[in-house]
Amino acid sequence: MAFPSQEHQPFAHLSAPNAAFYREILRAFARAKERFIVHLRPEDVAAELRRDNDDALAQALDKLREWGNLRADADTGRVTSVEDFHRKRYLFQLTHAGQAAEQAISFYEDAIGKRGALQSVALGDIAEQLQSLVILARDADPDPARAHLLLLSLSDRFSSLADNAQAFMASLRRAIDFSDGDVAGFIAYKERLIDYINRFIADLANSGARIATLLSELDRFDHDRLLRLAARREAADAVPDEEETAEAYVRAEEAAFASWSNRWRGLRDWFVSTGAGRPSQARLLRQAAITAIKQLIDTVGLLNERRSGRSDRSADFRALARWFAEAPDEAAAHRLWRAAFGLTPSRHLTVTAATLEEWHEVDAGVPWSEAPPIRISPQLRRTGSYERRGKPNKVADRSQARRLLVEQAEREASETAAARAALRTDGPVLLSELNGLDPRAFRLFLGLLGDALAARRPGETEVKTVSADGSMEIRLTLVPHGGKVEIHTEDGVLTGPEHVIEITDLTAGP
Repeated sequence: MAFPSQEHQPFAHLSAPNAAFYREILRAFARAKERFIVHLRPEDVAAELRRDNDDALAQALDKLREWGNLRADADTGRVTSVEDFHRKRYLFQLTHAGQAAEQAISFYEDAIGKRGALQSVALGDIAEQLQSLVILARDADPDPARAHLLLLSLSDRFSSLADNAQAFMASLRRAIDFSDGDVAGFIAYKERLIDYINRFIADLANSGARIATLLSELDRFDHDRLLRLAARREAADAVPDEEETAEAYVRAEEAAFASWSNRWRGLRDWFVSTGAGRPSQARLLRQAAITAIKQLIDTVGLLNERRSGRSDRSADFRALARWFAEAPDEAAAHRLWRAAFGLTPSRHLTVTAATLEEWHEVDAGVPWSEAPPIRISPQLRRTGSYERRGKPNKVADRSQARRLLVEQAEREASETAAARAALRTDGPVLLSELNGLDPRAFRLFLGLLGDALAARRPGETEVKTVSADGSMEIRLTLVPHGGKVEIHTEDGVLTGPEHVIEITDLTAGP
């Protein structure tokens, strides 16, 4: 591997006094290269920068040549006399080191300034490309070129989705952390942002379930066969080394196949969960988005409290600092310190297991005077310390408890999925037709109904909303003169006006 020589310093211009001017010149050369223009004369650079071709530009070009960013070749194309031949006239172009430095700086600036986006369109594109791969995998002899192009497009779209989602969540956290700048602007921005995140959560739940189904279907059709076809096409372009061509081809194919297998594993881990202990990245992203919405709402509530003059911790500390500054003497400051922070010695009692067992059987309404006493070790009164001497206790093995928690989480997830399936309606139905719901499905229905009624504005008769976790969509329409209806369940009877209701499970496959 070749390294640039020590005399090349393509990043030196970043710390030079005229760094901004040097960056403008190098960007002009980079834009020219994008237009397939290799050489630029000084007057071309001046025209690109919309400035005069003066000595400052000539000195900057010469300095960039010294640092190794540019290469200067004699310009003999427009020589018409001997005087022109002896005059210094140069054609400038980016060197390999200068071009590499421009690419690195451009990548850094894009990464730092990138706000990211939640690409709902990319989810649909990924699902469509996976659907095309499923159709291709069903063929006994799939087309290698088509399989390779589909995998390349899928990899590019998925990489863009993952990178943009990561950048967006990072920028969202920064927006929440630094929300004190423009309060009014942040509050107005919050409404649009929450609506934007809610739409993505719904799309992620819907498209994510479809993508997971397609990935499982591709596993049944042996997706490794398609990855192997793509690896063979990439290995065909590999440059052979000094070893035998056949061996070099085999090595290139195995390396390409390993790369494709790793990318496929990342795609599967992004959309397919492997039990409660390893949720998919899509589910984690959805949870992070829901948490971000809650943080946005909490932040706006805090900002509104500050704007309305309500007390908070920062205001309390400022008032306390003012009291310290206004203290008449040092003794008063010490008294204020003791009153504010209470830094006095205390003895913390330790409740024993026996006391907890006695308290477990005592009703909450029993007075303290009639409740079992707190049993304190005599050592605490005698020494002021409850530390035990001798060998420390063994670390408790909680693997059984963790396993029980995982089993409980999986059981609750399956029960919730069954409740969603029971609530899902095949089109619009009347509210009075929803009798016979089990308790879990009924509680889930009450939550959906509460979300819909909270989203409906005064005067409206129809509303469509998504549940807080993005798993269910409900459409509710008031029936004019529909009267009162009753829904009988094990938990009781729900009474209310007649509505047309449509519930869609967004996590169900297509």
